[in-house]
Amino acid sequence: MRLILSFLLILPIYEVFSQGKIDAFYRGKDNVTITVGAGFENNIDYLAGTNETEISRELYYINLFAAYGITENLDIQISLPYIEIDKNKNLQDATLFLKYRLFQKQTSSGIFELGVAAGFSTNISDYTIGGLNDIGQQATIIDSRAMAHYQWRSGWFTTLQSGFSFKLEEVPNSLPITFKAGQALEKWYYDVYYDYQHSFGGIDYLETPPPQNFRRFGVNYHKLGGTVYRSLTKNFGMYVSGSYVFDGRNIFQGPGYGLGLVANF
Repeated sequence: MRLILSFLLILPIYEVFSQGKIDAFYRGKDNVTITVGAGFENNIDYLAGTNETEISRELYYINLFAAYGITENLDIQISLPYIEIDKNKNLQDATLFLKYRLFQKQTSSGIFELGVAAGFSTNISDYTIGGLNDIGQQATIIDSRAMAHYQWRSGWFTTLQSGFSFKLEEVPNSLPITFKAGQALEKWYYDVYYDYQHSFGGIDYLETPPPQNFRRFGVNYHKLGGTVYRSLTKNFGMYVSGSYVFDGRNIFQGPGYGLGLVANF
C-alpha cells in the first residue's frame, strides 16, 4: 500500500500542478519513498483576469520528491522541481512539509482518519519575473492543511483537504480545496480529483498599465485530473497521469500529462 500511494506527491509547487500538496496516506515508521517525475503542459490559451486570450505556451518539468516516516503517524516530505518554459528554465521552489495523523477509527466497512499538515516553500534560484513565461512568482509560502479521509476495505477511498496558504510580501494569500476519489489494489491504483484555488485580492493581467508587478497576480483555477499507477516489483512502480485546467483567473488553460518512477524502502 505504501508503494502504491507514495507517488501522489511528486508534482511541483507551481500552482497549476497541485492536486493537493499532501495526501492522506502515511509511509510508516522508518520507511522512505523517493520519486522522480516528469511532465508536459500544452497551455492552449491564457485567462487575463477571467477574459480568454489567444496566448499559448508549452511547459515541461522534472521533479524530485522524497518522504520519510518519522513515526507511524508523522511524515516529513521534501520536493524540488525543475521547470522549463520557452527560454526560462531553472530550479523553482523547494518545499518542506510535516504531516500528522490526529485521529483514526475502524468502522465495519473501513477506516476513517483525520490529519493536519504544515509546510514551507520558497524559491531556491533567482528565476526571472515579469512575463507570462515565468516559472513562478518567487513566493515564500507558509502552508496549513486539514484532511478527512475514508478508505473502504475494498480499497476504494475518498479524501477532502483544505487549508490556507499565507504568502509573504506581495503575492496574494490563497485558499486551496482538493477532493480525490479512487481505488488502491495490490498492484494497481486509480484516482480522479478536482483541484481548486482561490486567491484573495491581487491584480489581473492587463488590469494596470505596464510594467505590471507579476508577483501581485491573483491566481484562481479549477482543474480535473486522474492517475493510474502500476506496481512493478516489491519496491518499484510507475505511473501516468493527466489533467485539464478549465477555468480560473490569471491562469493558462489546457491539458497536462505526467509520468514517473517510484522507489520505496
